[in-house]
Amino acid sequence: MKALILAAGRGTRINGVLNGKNKCLTMAGDKPIIGHALDKLGEVKEIESFVIVVGYKAGTVIDYCGYEHNGRKITYVFQEELKGLVNAMECAGDSLGGEDFILHLGDEFFEAPDYAGMLKRFYHEACYSLIGTVRVNNTSLIKKTYTFSHNQEEEVCNLIEKPAQVYNNLMGTGNIMFRAGILDYISKTPVNPIRQEKDLTDLILTAIRDGNRVKFFELAKKYVNLNIPEDMEELQVWLQ
Repeated sequence: MKALILAAGRGTRINGVLNGKNKCLTMAGDKPIIGHALDKLGEVKEIESFVIVVGYKAGTVIDYCGYEHNGRKITYVFQEELKGLVNAMECAGDSLGGEDFILHLGDEFFEAPDYAGMLKRFYHEACYSLIGTVRVNNTSLIKKTYTFSHNQEEEVCNLIEKPAQVYNNLMGTGNIMFRAGILDYISKTPVNPIRQEKDLTDLILTAIRDGNRVKFFELAKKYVNLNIPEDMEELQVWLQ
């Protein structure tokens, strides 16, 4: 398995607070957010190497991360046009080399993520994809990411990006395990007519509608995804 970290985005909604730097380099305690991601993923022995998609301020990300971490090679892929997460995954296709992978957004921060448990469920239950989730009391937070419905077997049935109404108190995150074949569904995924790019939720839904099993796993108790200035404030309060 490989780890795919997406760190190309400009972060237009939070750029002013960051003074122009790539948001994955936002400090979270003693190191940037992406440094924590590398550390936590690097603890998983099944993850053999990293692929990092870069774009905005690519040089600063490469300078920080280098070309290996915890004995695992880091390969970089440049996203020429910033057309969203699914396009970034597509750009990384060759570097993933036909292997299963875990997706991680470079601007996500988790408290004590249980990657070992997630990996065990992914393979033990023969999942095509396994969504990392966080259970929240304030369901309005889910409107910033995505919501999903599921059946009694905990199989995901539907997903909605940035929903007006949520299905439950499970917040979908960008930490998702995928079989290598998910990349074949990108060409079949519709373009969002508003954003003019393909949504990650639609990619997963396309795979589900083709008969693939997608489940979910409660990855951590706390989580923040840096998209707006308030997310930055939440992160700093959390780390105090």
